Amino acid sequence: MKTLFSLPNIPSCAWKRLIGQGWDNPYTVRYASNLDDGPWHGMPLGGFGAGCIGRSPRGDFNLWHLDGGEHIFKSIPSCQFSIFEQLEDGTAQAYALATEPPEDKTLSRWSWYPTEKGTYSALYPCSWYQYEGVFQAEIYCEQFSPIIPDNYQETSYPIGVFEWTVKNPTDKPITLSIMLTWQNIVGWFTNAIKSPEITVRDDGSPEYEYQPRWGHSTGNFNQWVQDNFRVGFILNRLQPHEQVQEGEGQICIASVTNPSVEVFYLGKWNPDGDGSEVWDYFAMDGSLPDQEDETPAEPGEQIAAAMAIRFTVKPGRVKKIPFILAWDLPVTEFTPGVQYYRRYTDFFGRNGNNGWAMVRTALKHSDVWRDKVEEWHNSILKNDNLPDWLKMALFNELYLLTDGGTLWTAASETDPVGQFGVLECLDYCWYESLDVRLYGSFGLLMLWPGLEKAVMEAFARAIPSSDDTIRIIGYNQAEGFRKVKGATPHDLGAPNEHPWEKTNYTSYQDCNLWKDLGSDFVLQVYRDFLLTGSDDIDFLWECWAAIPETLNYLKEFDLDNDGIPENSGAPDQTFDDWKLSGISAYCGGLWIAALEAAIKIGEILLENSPNNPQLEPENYPESIEKELDKYNNWLQQSRAIYHSTLWNGEYYNLDSKSGSDIVMADQLCGQFYARLLGLSDVVESEYTLSALNKVYEACFLKFKTENMGQQTA
Repeated sequence: MKTLFSLPNIPSCAWKRLIGQGWDNPYTVRYASNLDDGPWHGMPLGGFGAGCIGRSPRGDFNLWHLDGGEHIFKSIPSCQFSIFEQLEDGTAQAYALATEPPEDKTLSRWSWYPTEKGTYSALYPCSWYQYEGVFQAEIYCEQFSPIIPDNYQETSYPIGVFEWTVKNPTDKPITLSIMLTWQNIVGWFTNAIKSPEITVRDDGSPEYEYQPRWGHSTGNFNQWVQDNFRVGFILNRLQPHEQVQEGEGQICIASVTNPSVEVFYLGKWNPDGDGSEVWDYFAMDGSLPDQEDETPAEPGEQIAAAMAIRFTVKPGRVKKIPFILAWDLPVTEFTPGVQYYRRYTDFFGRNGNNGWAMVRTALKHSDVWRDKVEEWHNSILKNDNLPDWLKMALFNELYLLTDGGTLWTAASETDPVGQFGVLECLDYCWYESLDVRLYGSFGLLMLWPGLEKAVMEAFARAIPSSDDTIRIIGYNQAEGFRKVKGATPHDLGAPNEHPWEKTNYTSYQDCNLWKDLGSDFVLQVYRDFLLTGSDDIDFLWECWAAIPETLNYLKEFDLDNDGIPENSGAPDQTFDDWKLSGISAYCGGLWIAALEAAIKIGEILLENSPNNPQLEPENYPESIEKELDKYNNWLQQSRAIYHSTLWNGEYYNLDSKSGSDIVMADQLCGQFYARLLGLSDVVESEYTLSALNKVYEACFLKFKTENMGQQTA
């Protein structure tokens, strides 16, 4: 640690809110069964697929995604930063830096930070707390994880870095102490229900029971570590199994020491009590009793650890103190016996004893990580052509890649960067809904293209599979097969089963009957190839076999053999309750664009034989040429009827048989993708412009005003 530093550079476009400021009218959910955490979410900490921990704008740690795919939103008050400040005249004060005391009245001896005394800011993957109007010192906490574009190592690390910056603006020295307390929660994050029942919610979607082993701390113990200039705790657990299981491993909290600081610690205290064994020392002089205690927790007992760094800042000077939070929970288990190691274990090992190695790595490299994140930020922030609200959104909407129940497995020969998946959402708990990612996966594609392609390769492997399990379709209570061979699956499965292997978890509709998924798949494959340099021929070969299989399957729904598969008068596409009938503007346009994309892919493969002979189709190249001839024929048929059937003089009708005069906002989705991928237009420009004008008039101006969707002062 040095003694001369600058203050944090908090971007002006970061999302900002007063610390602990309440909400007048927060959003509430539509259905009673849907999750409603309320508004107190903050920027998550943790790498992709490593599990994540969230700290809110009121300062508490309250989001715990440490079990792959599972969601727990609950504050643990003993997991907390606190500040002690003493002036030269002996005046002292101390606060735990959350604005709400525990609802269960624990930690009653602690003093809690007042509301609206400072600002919380967030620009993914960073967030900042600026404390104002309470302490004499200017105090900042910057926290982040090493989320770095096109990086497939550090981006997986289960590490949070907290860099504290303290400036003394007075003419006299100020003594401060920063304390980090943490409850030993190792072992809590696995489902206690090993065969959870699947039910259907009031919104028609399937869900399953999840009961974490919350509070099961028997055998947990805390180890104080002094390792050269590194100090901290390993929160551990007596290993009940020969091989580490889900929920088992370590959590570490750490900082650094040198002659300019004092280090204090308490190895075991009761987080269910009044907290006096910690607070009476800390609030008095910023110290702790320096006691080690590795006694494992007894049944029903809860334990926590505390460490504090005390230092003095001279007038006008700035001091920085780093803290590290790391967790090593290497195993994710789905249905009993189906286990995967997380991606970060490729770099730290798989025995669950690598928490301190992560601490060493973070203290050594955190400055480099922060520079890389800042470089990424600046690539957008310095673009004067973008408004601040868009700059903020471009980063902050990526939070889902961390806390979307994200999975990222260790690498294998088949998947050299591992398998990846993000939930559609926490209510719809299944992975990588293909219709949603048609428009929702551009961030992953642009920033981590290797992960994007891994997802699409998983869909390619799933298309030829089948699952004859009969289940009830939520929309109409009909029976249907779970997965038909050749059908493109809607999703890659759910955390309670076997993602990537057991697909089509959702059962609200029969996804085997959808008329957009096959087209979505082909378009995303070509998009991912084209927008990543047009040189990854191996990726196209990995996906090729699935393309003719799913297009041929989809063509079977062209019952009148006019070239375009018909919608069936049911919600058989991405719009959950829209009954499209006959040729539809949405599905038909995607079909035409997908045929164009498939032809482009086939032509590329005819010029580039595969590096892996196993991917070469039988009778190559004649087999591909035969498919392309077929697609050209279908394309000619489709183009001949699409416009003439659906155009009404102003815009494209929803479909050809329902008689609806609705103006569908997404009627030109196929045309959008054709333009994006440099394919031939689905419809001519004059009709595109007319349709877009009608969409703007009907869906924006007549719905509200021309200001809809814009920021207002």
